[in-house]
Amino acid sequence: MEEAHSCNQTPLLNNKHHNHLHRTGNVWTAVAHIITGVIGAGVLSLAWSMAQLGWIAGPLAMVLFASVTLISTYLLCNCYKTPDPEVGPVRNRSYIDAVNMNLGKTNARVCGLFVQVGLYGMGIAYTITSAISLRAIQKSNCYHNEGHNAECYFGDAQYMLAFGVVQLILSQINNFHNIQWLSVVAAFMSFAYSIVGLGLGIAKVVGNGYIKGSIRGISTSTTGEKVWLVSQALGDIAFAYPYSLILIEIQDTLKSPPSEKDTMKTASIISISATTFFYLCCGALGYAAFGDKTPGNLLTGFGFYEPYWLIDFANMCIVLHLVGGYQVYSQPLFANVEKWVSVKFPDSGIIHKDFKLKLPLLPAFKLNVLRLCFRTIFVASTTIIAMLFPYFNQVLGVLGGVYFWPLSIYFPVQMYFKQRNVEAWSLKWVMLQSFSLVCLPLTLFALVGSIEGLITARLK
Repeated sequence: MEEAHSCNQTPLLNNKHHNHLHRTGNVWTAVAHIITGVIGAGVLSLAWSMAQLGWIAGPLAMVLFASVTLISTYLLCNCYKTPDPEVGPVRNRSYIDAVNMNLGKTNARVCGLFVQVGLYGMGIAYTITSAISLRAIQKSNCYHNEGHNAECYFGDAQYMLAFGVVQLILSQINNFHNIQWLSVVAAFMSFAYSIVGLGLGIAKVVGNGYIKGSIRGISTSTTGEKVWLVSQALGDIAFAYPYSLILIEIQDTLKSPPSEKDTMKTASIISISATTFFYLCCGALGYAAFGDKTPGNLLTGFGFYEPYWLIDFANMCIVLHLVGGYQVYSQPLFANVEKWVSVKFPDSGIIHKDFKLKLPLLPAFKLNVLRLCFRTIFVASTTIIAMLFPYFNQVLGVLGGVYFWPLSIYFPVQMYFKQRNVEAWSLKWVMLQSFSLVCLPLTLFALVGSIEGLITARLK
């Protein structure tokens, strides 16, 4: 191993290099990043969420969360450059930088807590989901060979460990600008398994000969149980729209002209419209196919047994998508922490130096001690927590409840007020504040119910 450079080349750790970075992204690479980040583990829980809410409240909830996300996107796109959203000249390289520039350090610290928890939680959720999908492939083959009534029970710890090893390797990718190819592959995978889910749902409904489900959703023995399930369903839907966490990092990959703001808005409309269409179709068809017996995870809950090879293909697509999605969410967290450490220890040679490593039969690649140590600890910790709490719907609900309101609603609204100098009690101020306050209790309701579900699942 030999020393390569005297300073870390990561653009998110070096402001001067960052400002002169050659950005090549366009509307379609942005769409790929967004779809990779948004159509993830969340889409698989939407049929279950629809089943809890019923035929009216379920679709309305999905459209509501999509609309909130789109409004948030329009507000956040203006925060990439400061003080002017068109010409800057200052670029905010992350969500936290945008909050710090517009709202000050105190708000940035609070925002940073939510952002890092959200990004870290995505790693846990994606580890759980990938293991469930890998286990589903094994179960699908077992049911095909042994019969649908066979006792095909398998653990998922080994699959979580395998996923963790893959992420350990991929996490050494230097920065967000170097993973566009991974996002494109992952986006194709997300469409592939969504289409398979749609096709299987349609086939199941046709086979049944009628549409299952009801206006009220799944019946429960008590009102309290119904309330908790509805709250978890809302949390799962909130989790399905985590776009705000990574919007500014994606915007930072775009070339100009046209302005990054306009390109990002176009990409957001395309991707959110596409994902919402898929969400509604997957949720509605899954509920129509299974009714009260809708599984928590549409492609792993084994409402579908045949064709087994198609179920295997869909679950492998999920795993490949989550491999890319994990990095889309982890890279911004890596950049934030490594930037902080770099500023804290500006004269440390170990932190700032890259080293070249040459292995037999492989091209030389760069390693950085800080990057190697921190990212290894990060991947190991998300894997361990996923093994301790392997509860798909509950974990998704808790994460959605934690970050949706502050990151998708509160901070974007407050930054918009500051940047546009919106006067208090003006019509625009009242409308946006009302929008924020109405969404708060809904998010808290989802969070409390999902925490209750997680604790109950753990104590069983």
